[in-house]
Amino acid sequence: MAYLRNALPQLTGNLFLTDGGLETTLIFLDGLELPDFAAFHLLKSKEGEHLLRRYYLSYAELAKKFKTGLILESATWRANPDWAFKLGYTRQELAEVNRKAIHLLDEIRKKYESPDMPVVISGCIGPRGDGYIPSLVMSVEEAIQYHTAQITAFCETNADLVTAMTLNYAEEAIGIASAAKEFEIPVVISFTVETDGHLPTGQTLKDAIEQTDRATGFYPTYYMLNCAHPSHFESTLRPGESWMRRIGGIRANSSKKSHEELNESTELDIGNPEELGQHYARLTKLLPQFNIMGGCCGTDCRHVEQIAIACTPLFQGFTK
Repeated sequence: MAYLRNALPQLTGNLFLTDGGLETTLIFLDGLELPDFAAFHLLKSKEGEHLLRRYYLSYAELAKKFKTGLILESATWRANPDWAFKLGYTRQELAEVNRKAIHLLDEIRKKYESPDMPVVISGCIGPRGDGYIPSLVMSVEEAIQYHTAQITAFCETNADLVTAMTLNYAEEAIGIASAAKEFEIPVVISFTVETDGHLPTGQTLKDAIEQTDRATGFYPTYYMLNCAHPSHFESTLRPGESWMRRIGGIRANSSKKSHEELNESTELDIGNPEELGQHYARLTKLLPQFNIMGGCCGTDCRHVEQIAIACTPLFQGFTK
């Protein structure tokens, strides 16, 4: 039973940590080959499942150390039809691997969850196309049809919500949110931006959030930003504007490189973990609802620990 769907604890405003860059950790630090960044493919073997479990446990230990909440994000960013079919998955196998990814997180939740450490399970949804380039732009209806199968699979598990990551145009966000609304499961929309703070389409973050809210009746539980360095979007934030209250989480890159530069990189750029933590602390003053903190490409436990060190003192303890 997904008992938190109607009472997500991260909405209390207390600090919640989540993980860093899963795929870059597996590729650059663990030395694995991940075709098309498809981390879910590891669930086909016991060894791969062990590596994923070890990865998540490291973040669970961080949350336990700093006495924060924890959001476990499934390894399913690429587990949607176009990407999975390239790896030879059938529709039935794809649905099963999405469910299996959640079952893994459920095991970890049972081990770590306590009144002092609420643990939330999120089913991760990735874009149909490239995460950086809006080369395949769907209509809202096309996006609903495309993403419904993955959302359906998550609804059959103990996932508390679904989170769409690295979205680069509003229509796909609206489609995912609309499909989640149909299934009555909470949804989080996470956009990515370029070095100018705009979506890859050129649309402002403000306009993308407001367009999605208008089209879905404000259905997304909150919004996030991921896969961009804070310096890329800080200057676009406008304290006091209502759309700013819709941003609840950030999973930033520590690298200041552009998406194009990251795509061409053959070495991992981890940036400066301590500096990233300080960026997050400053962002809490700009974003009144910002309490969900993790990383994206190139980040790992070192970065999330520095984020926790910088931001834990800014939050009060959990309400018992």
